[in-house]
Amino acid sequence: MLVQLTIRNFALIASADLEFNSGFTSITGETGSGKSILLSALNLILGERADYSVIRDAEKKTIVEAVFKLSPSKKTWFEAEDIDWSEETVIRREITAQGKSRAFINDTPVQLAQLKELTEQLIYIHSQHETLELKNPQFQLNLIDAFSGLLPEVEAYRSVYSAWKKDTSRLNALKKSMQEQQQESDYHQFQLDELLALELEKNDYPAYEQELNRLGQLDDLRVAFGALSQGLSDENGPLDQLRTIRLTVDKWRSADPKLNELGERLTASLIELDDLSAEASDQLETLEINPERQAFLVQTVDKYNALLRKHHLNSQHELKELQDSLEQKLSATETIGSEISGLEERVEKLHKEAVQKAQALHGKRKSGAEGLKKHLLGILSELKLPDTRMEFVAEELQTPDQFGSTRIALLFSANAGSAPKPIEKTASGGELSRLMLAVQATLSEKKSLPTLILDEIDTGVSGEVALRIGKLLHEMGKRMQLFAITHLPQVAAKGQYQYEVSKSSEGSVTNTFIQPLSEKDRPDAIARLMSGDSISEASRANARILLS
Repeated sequence: MLVQLTIRNFALIASADLEFNSGFTSITGETGSGKSILLSALNLILGERADYSVIRDAEKKTIVEAVFKLSPSKKTWFEAEDIDWSEETVIRREITAQGKSRAFINDTPVQLAQLKELTEQLIYIHSQHETLELKNPQFQLNLIDAFSGLLPEVEAYRSVYSAWKKDTSRLNALKKSMQEQQQESDYHQFQLDELLALELEKNDYPAYEQELNRLGQLDDLRVAFGALSQGLSDENGPLDQLRTIRLTVDKWRSADPKLNELGERLTASLIELDDLSAEASDQLETLEINPERQAFLVQTVDKYNALLRKHHLNSQHELKELQDSLEQKLSATETIGSEISGLEERVEKLHKEAVQKAQALHGKRKSGAEGLKKHLLGILSELKLPDTRMEFVAEELQTPDQFGSTRIALLFSANAGSAPKPIEKTASGGELSRLMLAVQATLSEKKSLPTLILDEIDTGVSGEVALRIGKLLHEMGKRMQLFAITHLPQVAAKGQYQYEVSKSSEGSVTNTFIQPLSEKDRPDAIARLMSGDSISEASRANARILLS
């Protein structure tokens, strides 16, 4: 419930401090007095973007502050947003001529999105143009759902529908990805097969290259090994000469320790050279060409080098990394295939569930539409539209959408003998206003509405109809906090409370004032709505009758 409203430096309002009660409050004032300014100030509280042209004095901040009394059920929202909770919550907007705008909830700075999320649960302003919502099929459908108590089922359906659409989108994306990968998978498999044929895990291709290079230089190797073997062991060669030297050294080595040491080193050298000659001779015997081995090596190394060139790589390790990468890509394709299969089952299940829920909703909506029609016709009869004929035509869609499988068309006729036609083609402004009022009255009975502000919902009516509208608003005020901006005395008089908006000019300065009216002041205020500033005793007497 809106408890207080404070306005500073806003358009024609220099300062206003207002306190409100529950029930029905009428807001009156002559045309052009500034009633719309009050709505503009409240729109700031609702999170609308700041219009800096409303700043009255550029040297001061413009401030609009509202105090709401909240139910404990709102506490969870405050906890989720990490904002201090208070049963009496203060919402404030500040704007400056320098282009700064700030919003606060209980002195905590907040974003406009947060402000809107909270205040849309607290207050609803119905302006004249929003009466056109009656022509919107979605509004009509929501009305049926609210009247029929179907909102929980609608929410459950939308949850399933949303999951179905989300998974369907994911499935389509996966199928597209799968298609793209499949176009490359054959080539990837061909590349992988080439690499697998090399058996990179068990073959040492650098060793094969070294062996092949050795086979290509056998003649040179024979010369080298022959030189080692024969050069060392030939008659009168180095070994023969060293043996002769060792005999001389051995003969006299006992005579000198140094000579003995050198003799041991000479003996070790002879042993090492003998080994060199023998090993060279052994290697010389192995230097035979094996045509089969050479052919194998040539073929194997050629394949290896061909793949290095093909993939612009430099080593066996890099080829192995490429092989691993290709295996991962092909495995990912298989994984996507498995995921697609599972997702297809889930999408089919969700679609079936969504269709079932939509069909069930459709049946209940058709029944609910009949009940709503009867209820609205009863209220419209009270509002002097006794000949109204109305039909909610419910068509079932083949494929459900986010709202279900029901398409609604509202047919309307306010005149006897006239067949109902689509409401956008037949209802006058006054008829639309009364129908919207009937709708708001119905909603106030069926669910807990936030504070409701009706901006001239009585447009296009007068006399007895206006009186009945006033009575209906009075009844609605017993169930909720309701404000009605009106120019009709019959409506204004039925408010439990009344505020009057007035405008005055002093020199070049114009001010708008908003003030509560006492029981003593109200008769004159109602009389002014009937006869203007020249209040007659007759209009004053009529005002007292309306207020009684």
